[in-house]
Amino acid sequence: MTKGCGVATEVYRDDWGIPHLRADGVAELARAQGRVTALDRSWQLEVERHRAQGTSASSLGPSALPWDRFARRARLDDTARRCFTALERRDAETADWVRAYVDGVNAGLTAAAAPEFARAGLTPGRWEPWTPLGVWLATHILFAGFPAKLWREQVVTRLGADAVGLFATDGPGTSGSNGWLVAGERTVTGQPVIAGDPHRFIEEPGVYQQIHLACPEFDVVGLAVPGVPGIAHFGHTGTVAWAITNAMADYQDLYRERLRRTGAGVEALGPDGVWRRAARHTETIEVAGEDPVEVEVLETERGPVVIGGPEGLDDGADESGAVPVAISLRHPPRVTGDLGFEALLPLLRARRVADVDRAVDRWAEPVNVVQAADTRGGVLHRVAGRVPVRSEANRIRVVPAWEPGHDWRGWHEPPRAGLTDGVAVMANQRGPAAPLGVEFAPPHRADRIRALLDERRRWSAAEVSALHTDTWLASAAPLLEHLAALDGLSDGAAALRDRLLRWDRHMDADSTDAALFATVRSAVVRRLAAHPAFAVLADPPAYPEVFLPWLALLPRVAYALEHLLTAEKSYGIDRPSTVREAIEEAAARPPAGTWGDTHRLAPWRALPPGTPYDEPGLSGDHDCVLCTSAVPGLTDLAARGPAARYVWDLARREDSRWVVPFGASGIPGSPHHRDQLPLWRAGKLVPVVTDWERMKKESEETDV
Repeated sequence: MTKGCGVATEVYRDDWGIPHLRADGVAELARAQGRVTALDRSWQLEVERHRAQGTSASSLGPSALPWDRFARRARLDDTARRCFTALERRDAETADWVRAYVDGVNAGLTAAAAPEFARAGLTPGRWEPWTPLGVWLATHILFAGFPAKLWREQVVTRLGADAVGLFATDGPGTSGSNGWLVAGERTVTGQPVIAGDPHRFIEEPGVYQQIHLACPEFDVVGLAVPGVPGIAHFGHTGTVAWAITNAMADYQDLYRERLRRTGAGVEALGPDGVWRRAARHTETIEVAGEDPVEVEVLETERGPVVIGGPEGLDDGADESGAVPVAISLRHPPRVTGDLGFEALLPLLRARRVADVDRAVDRWAEPVNVVQAADTRGGVLHRVAGRVPVRSEANRIRVVPAWEPGHDWRGWHEPPRAGLTDGVAVMANQRGPAAPLGVEFAPPHRADRIRALLDERRRWSAAEVSALHTDTWLASAAPLLEHLAALDGLSDGAAALRDRLLRWDRHMDADSTDAALFATVRSAVVRRLAAHPAFAVLADPPAYPEVFLPWLALLPRVAYALEHLLTAEKSYGIDRPSTVREAIEEAAARPPAGTWGDTHRLAPWRALPPGTPYDEPGLSGDHDCVLCTSAVPGLTDLAARGPAARYVWDLARREDSRWVVPFGASGIPGSPHHRDQLPLWRAGKLVPVVTDWERMKKESEETDV
């Protein structure tokens, strides 16, 4: 670097356009990270800033209004401000580091080149010091799936408590991330390997940014969240590496409130029988192309009211037509003023597993399972984050705010786990986080990863990447067993049945058998969802639109199909007849092609692309290790899948590999906008480059 009167910063790029940043100091590096992120992802940052503030509709129009209403009522921006103010008191260094990142973002946005700004008629807005915290909160506020409690409330109320187990999923498309740690005793180098892939809704630009951050205090490669400084979830410092998956913990509560208007405002009834003043104000949401919309923002002692109000829902009453509905949300950052940002700098400075362990002691939101390993043989497998201690009822459904016994009573000690025969697997299953959650992903992905790892005694970093794209569908078994038991089928249906019983159960893009199975499965799902036994769940309450995906019956049936086909209580459903009708339908109208012809990538974009893309067909399925989630019975399109893949090699960091769905650049037309997509689809990874001599210097700056 150039030395002189100030602090030097250098920006390099490798062959994939991935930024590698080098600076003389921590704050200067944060400023460079913010600036480069703004240059590469300016439109994405604008979208995320608006989401955090609840101002998306001002540019995206009425379609964004449901989110804006929720963001305002949940007080996301105010919570971010509150958390940043508390961060300034607790950890001034981290607060200054976040400010430096924001300064870099604002500097980079002045040179924003994304064409979406012109299409939307916008110029980039200014970031505030708390904006990264708001981005983090907005990204994860629905991550723990608290709306699932609304669904369970409906199931209990309308079908009874026993029916909750029938739909044991945490919401549409929630089967998620994989991760596995192989200790040195099981690798060819004698050093650990960590690998995996976070599964999220696929967005373009991607939700993870490959980046390399280096200064005298640390040198880290990893996957950053655009808009947030540092490398929170997946990183490799050369001597220690870490990765996470969603722990599926339950740490957000919903309270049914009794509210009343008075001459002075709004009051809420507490568990002690006393009516107390609720905070109240009105906010205005600007909507592009339409009149502004006013939103009443209420907050009780439990938390912000996110559904209804003193007069109930839009129709003034709940589903029984009797009692006004208001539901408040209580979640740790709003209660504690802490989003866990104090963990970020210690993670960058980590040298050993013990350092990572101490860093994630400060983790707050979301609650994760963490794996880490270092070059001295240290390994870590634990839960990190804040989960309140409270009654079991709080964890299951909406609880009455006016009844005692639903308060928070401290925090759970995050559980820890070890390795089994040198291996630890995390795939959202009932692992170490089991005491903290209610619903978890089925064990299929975790069991499959462990079974594959057990096929050989020693693994290399290059070899473990093959696990990312395994397409075995264990959850097909119950439906295939029902098919095997059928007799008296038509000739076409019998031939289809026999073909599926010979199928290898791999959901490969080029498989016609996988397409046939998916067709039969969808027909079963549609019939079950339309069955009179579940008719009482077909029409959800008039809750805000943002919660409706959690309340839709057909996706619930789709992801709970295993339970519905095997549950002891049938609820009057003739399951053999349902499966018979489905295979007869599929035999009469079989799919014309392969699984990949209809199972195609469907990424979310804030604006439609200027040039339409022919998105690729995909292998995988919801319960495969290659978890590319569609909604059986509704669509084969996959909106969810691996948002990145990584292999961290502790023997030689330069032997590590990674890939993202699209590319390093968020600017359409850039050569690095979608250059990793073919590799991502094929299950290939690109090298992690750490040799500065192999990179091209893009810029060098000196602060005078």
